[in-house]
Amino acid sequence: MPASASAALSTAAPADNGAAKPAEQRPVQVAKRLEKFKTTIFTQMSMLAVKHGAINLGQGFPNFDGPDFVKEAAIEAIKAGKNQYARGYGVPELNSAVAERFLKDSGLQIDPDKEVTVTSGCTEAIAATILGLINPGDEVILFAPFYDSYEATLSMAGANVKAITLRPPDFAVPLEELKAAVSKNTRAIMINTPHNPTGKMFTREELEFIADLCKENDVLLFADEVYDKLAFEADHISMASIPGMYERTVTMNSLGKTFSLTGWKIGWAIAPPHLTWGVRQAHSFLTFATSTPMQSAAAAALRAPDSYFEELKRDYGVKKALLVDGLKAAGFIVYPSSGTYFVMVDHTPFGFDNDIEFCEYLIREVGVVAIPPSVFYLNPEDGKNLVRFTFCKDDGTLRAAVDRMKAKLRKK
Repeated sequence: MPASASAALSTAAPADNGAAKPAEQRPVQVAKRLEKFKTTIFTQMSMLAVKHGAINLGQGFPNFDGPDFVKEAAIEAIKAGKNQYARGYGVPELNSAVAERFLKDSGLQIDPDKEVTVTSGCTEAIAATILGLINPGDEVILFAPFYDSYEATLSMAGANVKAITLRPPDFAVPLEELKAAVSKNTRAIMINTPHNPTGKMFTREELEFIADLCKENDVLLFADEVYDKLAFEADHISMASIPGMYERTVTMNSLGKTFSLTGWKIGWAIAPPHLTWGVRQAHSFLTFATSTPMQSAAAAALRAPDSYFEELKRDYGVKKALLVDGLKAAGFIVYPSSGTYFVMVDHTPFGFDNDIEFCEYLIREVGVVAIPPSVFYLNPEDGKNLVRFTFCKDDGTLRAAVDRMKAKLRKK
């Protein structure tokens, strides 16, 4: 070996004496804007479900597959060579299908090339909307409880979050409290209807009140409508369809909930061109483009006949009744769910101090997973008596979970 190489080896690393050195322990590092956020509750509960062999009625993903015609469309797209980067804001056939479906649902005609942005699921649509349109110091009003991604993404944007709490039994919007919360710094109000996790549908009166606030105070409206096809007791009302609101609204939706294909992560944001610009700027630097073959399949899905959506609602109505009746029989106080595939209950008849304690007991001792919703509030105390269950499972799974709870839960 040349002397220079030998010298290099001797200075590059200590001699190997055969003893392995322990890895150096270093503190976890995370940016200050995300320090308060922990591993998502969905991940935590799903891990516990696996550990204890529990039936998962926590995270909102179906345990049954999506329709064959959509999966076959994906296979055909792959075989046809649609496998390279798509146009950044969506393949033309999907943008057009989104616009067609929006026209059917809301009565609004939009330009698929200028007003539709395809994203990697609705969660990315939320991120692109917030990061593209919200500035540091802007104030954004949420309705608690809320999907945890809202607050985390607003934190990344440097926004100030205000929360209006929806309270049981009907989770009605406290209109005067909302009006008082709007200030000169309010940039946007964010709504989710049908509402996760409560199952509430915002009424027309509530939506029109919110719309008037937005118009009077020049405030934007971000509408998460991923559960629009799961409205059981009244037709879904899209906020953008209320007179004077389209020009200040970003409507976000996705494929996963309606077609039981949550793993495909296909979503979109609909907005007028002056708002779409900001959404697309952020989207370009988040994911740039979304899965090309899955977009083609999503276009086929959105062009499904109305009978598909009617059957979907009927099927979920049966599942909801099965779970609600079972939860009541097990001893829970069950609150009405008008939409989504979630049911909110009060666990206090069983004597636990808070929702996290109860959910941990439910997993370990009963073998059923639910979600403790206190993590969906700015003030966790507001949600400590509540628990969220999902009914997006096959009937056998729902029956098995109900049987376990009826057999093992005892009121105190």
